[in-house]
Amino acid sequence: MLTIGTKAPDFSLTTKTADGPKLATLSEHAGKSNVVLLFFPMAFTGVCTDEFCSVSQGLTEYASLDAVVLGISGDNPFAQEAWAQKEKITVPLLSDYDHKVAAAYGVAYASFAPQLNLPMGGVPKRSAFLVDKAGVIQYAESSDDPRNLPDFAAIKAKLAGLK
Repeated sequence: MLTIGTKAPDFSLTTKTADGPKLATLSEHAGKSNVVLLFFPMAFTGVCTDEFCSVSQGLTEYASLDAVVLGISGDNPFAQEAWAQKEKITVPLLSDYDHKVAAAYGVAYASFAPQLNLPMGGVPKRSAFLVDKAGVIQYAESSDDPRNLPDFAAIKAKLAGLK
């Protein structure tokens, strides 16, 4: 996993908007706002739904801390959009369909749910990164257990210290 003080790798991922699919990049936020990247295993799962519904309800707090929040999973953008509409998720969701960004950040499972004996390598671990306006990672957390949510209080405290 990438560590604090590391330059965050830029990416170009597809997101679904009201106007249709578009590309979103980390670099578009450079110099403008801090970015909280939330990697999550899969849309339509219980823990991911709880996490993103909760974060969606608190987006104004992140905005007041000069941050945008982006969710990243390997789901395709159309599935992400269906999930967002069903659950009223307002966090922008980015599709890392080929799992390259999860791999670049060092948070991809070699084998997700190996007990099921399914070939699901590359699925992102539940992870959080705080990237400052200069593109440097200021907070990094990842869990091998997909049921463990990030420490949002610690993320917000770090954001408050960046103001």
